[in-house]
Amino acid sequence: MSTTVKSDEIARLRGRREARKRSSQQLKSIRTQLATGSTIKPESEYELLKMFVHNEMAAAATMPALSIILSIASMLWAPPLEAALWLVLVISSKVFLLELCRRFVALDQNEVDVRVWRRRFVIAELLNGLTWAGFALVGISTYGAASDSMLFSSHVFIFAMLIVILAIRMTFASTIMPIMHAGTIPMTLAVIGRLIVLGFLVNDPLYYALASMAVGVHLYFVFLAMGLNSTALAMLEFRAQKDLLIAELEEEKSISDEARRRAESANKAKSRFLATMSHELRTPLNAIMGFSEVMKTEVLGPLPNPTYREYSENIHHSGSHLLNLINEILDISRIEAGKYELHEEPMHVADIADDCHRLLALRAQSKGLEIVEDFPADLAQIWGDPRAIRQICLNLMSNALKFTPRGGRIFITIEQTDDGGQRLSVRDTGPGIPKEEIPKVLQAFGQGSLAHQTAEGGTGLGLPIVKNLIELHGGTFDLRSELRKGTEAVVTIPPQRVLQSVGPLQPFGHERHNVAVSTRQPRLVPAQMQHPTQHHPRAAGHA
Repeated sequence: MSTTVKSDEIARLRGRREARKRSSQQLKSIRTQLATGSTIKPESEYELLKMFVHNEMAAAATMPALSIILSIASMLWAPPLEAALWLVLVISSKVFLLELCRRFVALDQNEVDVRVWRRRFVIAELLNGLTWAGFALVGISTYGAASDSMLFSSHVFIFAMLIVILAIRMTFASTIMPIMHAGTIPMTLAVIGRLIVLGFLVNDPLYYALASMAVGVHLYFVFLAMGLNSTALAMLEFRAQKDLLIAELEEEKSISDEARRRAESANKAKSRFLATMSHELRTPLNAIMGFSEVMKTEVLGPLPNPTYREYSENIHHSGSHLLNLINEILDISRIEAGKYELHEEPMHVADIADDCHRLLALRAQSKGLEIVEDFPADLAQIWGDPRAIRQICLNLMSNALKFTPRGGRIFITIEQTDDGGQRLSVRDTGPGIPKEEIPKVLQAFGQGSLAHQTAEGGTGLGLPIVKNLIELHGGTFDLRSELRKGTEAVVTIPPQRVLQSVGPLQPFGHERHNVAVSTRQPRLVPAQMQHPTQHHPRAAGHA
């Protein structure tokens, strides 16, 4: 209950923090809009200006080259002086715009006032648009002298020029819509005005149609520019989100590294504490258990009061339980700290399992339990730590004894696996464990829900110790259980730890060495180190 309340409290606090964060961001956004007069963030405004400047400088020669071509073409219907004057004005305005762009690039972002520079670029682009609009006035004084075909061709050429200029300016200046409007509206108005005036003078509706088409073309390019502008804004927004996510990941990584460092320090401190306190804890417990056992068995004489004898038995039982708990905690701490050292030697798993059976036989009889062994006689030895394997067997069999009700059965099986390893299985007819609780019981101090009702008590360290000890040997531990159908704990020893007998190495046909060799014991080596010609099953004939 307390855990649930604590989780709800943490969730509530996180919700409040997120709400405050959102409110702060909204307030900051509103202040920015009031200060800049725009709904776009200042950093996005700067990036958009930067994109415009980059486009202008990347195509610095495009517009002057186009203006030269148009000026030469206009000399077909206009005086060369007018065409040259228009060309000088267009190139001058373009040079002014490029100079502003170079100054903008030379400044650091912190030194740029977005509002001021946006105004400067709008004015420069407006000047550029007015000079391009002057192209509609080139040759207007020669209307009376030009033929009808030349007059119509010049206006079709001007209309085509308008479309080209709108497309170019839309591509370059769509990131800042005011700049795009300042550069295109004057030219469109000049062309429309020229077409309307000419249509009125010659009374030809074709020029009115061209003027209407000019309006439609301009609106179409404005629509396209708005789409490009929204795309650029979305790209900048995604990039800002990516940068923010990277920053948050870096922050979380630093927090995680710091938490890991603290956890490692705490784990080392815990290991040092347990290593220091192990002697201080065990020494008084051994004295308590020794003296209470002397009193319980009345070695020095009978106790006059039977209650004292009962008290001494309780003291001895409690001391044994406490000593077992301390040993398990120290074992799991050494394993987690990587300080558990294996003292390996050849041994038979069946012999260790049989010894554990004898140790727990009286306890099983007192509960009316039957223990069934299934040990093949020809199992090979393994290379491992006898103490660790013994503790694995004791923990598994003790768990089975605790959780199996009176009259139940416990099956202990040792067999060879298909890959050459060995498998130790302890299966009981107890209440079982729900599948969703199996990960919990494999954690330190973890116990299932039925354990509190049916078990005789425990610390929840037995199975984690088994899992860690067998993993130190390179093996695996698997817990299989089904509710009300019992539990099976399976420990698998890898094939590289299984030893096989190797016959005496002597030249074939040297019978004179047979007597000497027959007195030797077989040499045991791990199965993966044997040559295929040296692999023999474990049998008495090799001795």
